[in-house]
Amino acid sequence: MGTSDRETVRKLLAAHGRTYADQAGIQLRNTPQPLYQLLVLSGLLSARIRSDTAVAASRALSEAGLRDARRMADATWQQRVDALGRGGYRRYDERTSTQLGAGAELLLDKYHGDLRRLRDTADGDTGTLRSLLREVPGLGPVGVDIFLREVQGVWPEVAPYLDEKTLQGARRRGLPDEPQELARLADHTDPAVFAAAMVRAALERTGTGTTGSGTTKRATRRTGRTKATR
Repeated sequence: MGTSDRETVRKLLAAHGRTYADQAGIQLRNTPQPLYQLLVLSGLLSARIRSDTAVAASRALSEAGLRDARRMADATWQQRVDALGRGGYRRYDERTSTQLGAGAELLLDKYHGDLRRLRDTADGDTGTLRSLLREVPGLGPVGVDIFLREVQGVWPEVAPYLDEKTLQGARRRGLPDEPQELARLADHTDPAVFAAAMVRAALERTGTGTTGSGTTKRATRRTGRTKATR
């Protein structure tokens, strides 16, 4: 790890240092509404569809007023389908509408619609956090990875969260793909922005436009906490 690696990171951040939450117009804070919007965005991005389409669908849902679990649950199935369609998310709109409704109901029942309660239940254990997020309909392993990549800026116990898609971007730019070494290159950069830059670099090279990943790797481990998840 030397000057050339840091210069590569600097250029990547300049070109690609924008989170998907920011692209979707979500002003991410540790409050219920933006956290829920990020959860929805993560599910949309996890499908085999272009990331720009998923972002547009997230914006369309927000513009329809479906910004929190209560409003999503209260909307009709057709209202959700129509909003997804306006965002261009037509390939998966019917199934996704059903999953959004079921997911909103689960969050209301278990956490009063507030993902901070889910976070509190995990008590700093990333493995438990992943398991709890997996209970949300439509949020599989890829969606959970996306959510945790993006939320690590406001949930610092998650950081640094470097999944396989992040490491793929690093490899393709000649950067270290060992999580601890790569994390050191972030310096004081928001970890969510750093991860997003790596993911966008991976997508730029592959041309797939989808943000999903496979295996998750953790860069740090705390004594008594489960950090490596698979």
